Amino acid sequence: MFVHQPSQGFLRVGVIFCILLMGLSACVQKAPPELLQAVEVLDHQLVEAQGVEFAPEEYARFVEQWVAVKGRMLAEEDVIHWPWEANPLAADLRKVQEQGERAASAAAQRKEAERRAAEARLAALEERLRLFTSSVDDMGSRVVLGQRPIETELLVKQARSHLEQGRYSRSTQTSQQASHLMDDQIELLSAQLGHYADERRVRAWRQMVRRTVNWSRTHRTAAIVVSKADRLLTLYRNGRAVVSYPVELGYNGILEKRYQGDGATPEGYYRVIRKRDRGQTKFYRALLLDYPNSEDRRRFRKARVAGVIPVSALVGGEIEIHGGDDRAVSQTLGCIMLENRQIDALFEATDEGTPVTIVGAVNATNSVAMALAELARTEEG
Repeated sequence: MFVHQPSQGFLRVGVIFCILLMGLSACVQKAPPELLQAVEVLDHQLVEAQGVEFAPEEYARFVEQWVAVKGRMLAEEDVIHWPWEANPLAADLRKVQEQGERAASAAAQRKEAERRAAEARLAALEERLRLFTSSVDDMGSRVVLGQRPIETELLVKQARSHLEQGRYSRSTQTSQQASHLMDDQIELLSAQLGHYADERRVRAWRQMVRRTVNWSRTHRTAAIVVSKADRLLTLYRNGRAVVSYPVELGYNGILEKRYQGDGATPEGYYRVIRKRDRGQTKFYRALLLDYPNSEDRRRFRKARVAGVIPVSALVGGEIEIHGGDDRAVSQTLGCIMLENRQIDALFEATDEGTPVTIVGAVNATNSVAMALAELARTEEG
């Protein structure tokens, strides 16, 4: 019986076909898993590094390429390629990886540069705030500024908090707010206290002091001069300085008194009209001055007509040089306060009628003028 034998060529084709069928699943191209993982890690790193903020162009190109490759991966999930064909997904993933690395490097460099800039600005601001606070306290002018110094300090703390949490642009913006607020306060202080640096005003104060000293010399008796800027009371006798004492003023004492309750200390020529011993004053001992005198009343009327003080305001009174038993009360009246042992000495050295001249300053290099000049140097241009 004759049996048909398949040709060798036919067998060879069949074997090849079987092999192809067996390896068909291996011909569905897949992205190399290690490369895919590397790009996914880069994607997360760029989100954490705020790539969209610090490297927007580079990050946008990375996202565009990454989305395109992922779309192709989904679309070609079941596409069959011959084993000898190149895998385009792997090549494109490498391009995405390279773009992601460029974006990550750019974001890291720019983020660090912004951090350094924000840190430098904040450090300069903190030093400026330290100098500002010191100058304001030296002048005793914090009350002039109201709540602004507190607001400034809070803004600086917020800027530091933003910086520590990596919000560098927010830190810089908040630093700028604090700096502008300090500039406003410096302008306000210059407007309110600029006369301490006015040569003509200082000369007028100095002339007042000379007249008082000359009066003491001529009448061979005691006289008192108070310099508000220097917080200093000097007792003269026979035209010579005998002793000087540091003093405290009212809570708003650096300003010139205009009406009752403003906390300012008056300036001008006064006299002791009564010596109040223990039990006759709210304080330890006191020398009552003749505030308001005729000049004070004239200034008060003029200010009220001009509308610069409340219509209901009163001119006030009860300005004393006193000891320190009731410190809280003294800081509401605009008085001049000494230590008790010092008021004891002054009490014995003066009489009713003793002249008391209160001036803003006795020289152009007074503490207020110098503090204003220091503040001006810290002001941002």
